[in-house]
Amino acid sequence: MKHKILIAGMFVASLFCSCSDDYLDAPAQSTLDESVIFSSPDLAAGAVDGIKIPFAETNSYRGRFLPFYGLNTDVEWYNSSQTVSDASDLCTYDAKANNSQMNTTNNAWAMMYSGIERANLCVRGLRTYGNPTPGSDLGYLLGEALTLRAIYYADLIKAFGDVPYRFEPLTNETLYIGKTSRDEIYKQLLKDLGEAATLVPWPGETTATSSVERINKAFVKGFRARLAMAASGYQQYPDGVRRSTDPQLSVANMYALALAESRSVIESGSAHLESSFETFWRKYNQEYLVAGGESLWELPFSEGRGRMLFTFAVRHTTNDQFHANGPNRGGTAGPLPFVFYDYDQADTRRDVTCVPYKYGTAVNNIAKQELGALNTWYFGKYRYEWMTRFVTSTNDDGVNKIYMRYAEVLLIAAEAANELEGPSAAAPYLKEIRRRAFPAAAQAVKVDAYVNALTSKDAMFKALVEENKFEFTGEMERKQALIRWNLLKTKLDEAKVKMTNLSQRLGEYATVPTTLYYKFKADNVSLDIYGLNRGETANPGADYTSFEWTWTGTATDAKINSLYKAGMNPDNKQFWPIWQVFIDGSNGKLTND
Repeated sequence: MKHKILIAGMFVASLFCSCSDDYLDAPAQSTLDESVIFSSPDLAAGAVDGIKIPFAETNSYRGRFLPFYGLNTDVEWYNSSQTVSDASDLCTYDAKANNSQMNTTNNAWAMMYSGIERANLCVRGLRTYGNPTPGSDLGYLLGEALTLRAIYYADLIKAFGDVPYRFEPLTNETLYIGKTSRDEIYKQLLKDLGEAATLVPWPGETTATSSVERINKAFVKGFRARLAMAASGYQQYPDGVRRSTDPQLSVANMYALALAESRSVIESGSAHLESSFETFWRKYNQEYLVAGGESLWELPFSEGRGRMLFTFAVRHTTNDQFHANGPNRGGTAGPLPFVFYDYDQADTRRDVTCVPYKYGTAVNNIAKQELGALNTWYFGKYRYEWMTRFVTSTNDDGVNKIYMRYAEVLLIAAEAANELEGPSAAAPYLKEIRRRAFPAAAQAVKVDAYVNALTSKDAMFKALVEENKFEFTGEMERKQALIRWNLLKTKLDEAKVKMTNLSQRLGEYATVPTTLYYKFKADNVSLDIYGLNRGETANPGADYTSFEWTWTGTATDAKINSLYKAGMNPDNKQFWPIWQVFIDGSNGKLTND
């Protein structure tokens, strides 16, 4: 059963409401005294569950942060990028402080800090009254609270850069504060996660860690490795794009930490890749929540909350045999048109990730697949048709957000090992990723020979940049990776050239067919498509219908150039601005620089 984001008992609501409403009173009062709540594992568990509530608020992760952050990259884009709007501005590197999608007091910024305040209260209460030792229930809850706080802060930094540093509950003195260098926040998060890793068990070791909706040691260590890589990477500071100058966040220190943590997860055997890429994503859509596999932690939504499929699934034009979630669900974003053609044809990740069809208008409640256009693709990782639960909510789907999976741990290990120890140390981790991607008959060439030929650090690094693309397209992890590699604008410009070449069938896309052929399979719903692969140019027979495979709608150049707005430099727009309502309410402490 899904661990729903709900207020866990009236005492939790009372605790947080009291602390929120009366934060100018010190100490904060609540219906049940903190000494009672945080010395009792059951009561404290309800309070820690309350940290998760802001994830699912209307304009928080559910409806604003997850649908927009991470687009546009060199592999993913908002499918309406060419239509200028406040929604597209969030993706095309032209977000303004008064953006109507974001500039509200209940938006993601506020909800993230609400979650942080809830976590701060729990951390203080558990440390003061709980004796949270490793192996104890209260120790686990402290580790979970520290990690949930780190998640909120990591996403704030990822989206906004420097933000206010709040690691203690609000007081009169700290009500209004300015921004702190993200370097200081990164260092605190890495310290907190180091402590959390000593407090929480491995996946499946306890009842608490039996579900991917609860924090476990493999996730904490993997997440710590991710943050170490980000902290030492390139990013936009007020004085330009650079690495941190803090010695503690040097490449040598942070890569060593990331390598140690990722290797710890790998050597523990507590997580593993699913047997096939498609199997993993089918199980995700089926809401398989058992910890110890590939998913390390998921942002948990109840059945009537969350919009992962609502936003990102293969498009469904109407309610049909697969869902009753409403018209035009899914398809808000998708892979860039060339991504399908950049995959090796034998790579099993390709057809899972990139889908060229949608489901049309249902007739007698049955919808059929329909081909779209060369410039409109959908993320096949999210599919109503793979669910076992029939979605009837008209506004949400309830499917979790995968926050981190084991494949990322392997690729972090490869990248860090390559930097510190050379390509031969990275090779086993890259081989494991590719071995899952290719059928056994192709592995001698596509896995062993391919990886063995990467004999320099530079060659291995470039291969890892590509492998991240093939593994994670559609998961909106690419933007932060491109930023830390100092490749954001470079790769976006390369993507524009690739799209131009594909539209004109030039260069590496010269042999992409211009005509597709299709017929329906025996189920009279699914398409049998011929012509997507290079070389498939002959008419396959009279039972197939031909379909012109070209760009349609908005002029090709205008569509391509909407990857980022004209006049914008993505390297100078790596972050969203702090929204105006929070600037106005900061008593002059917050500015956008």
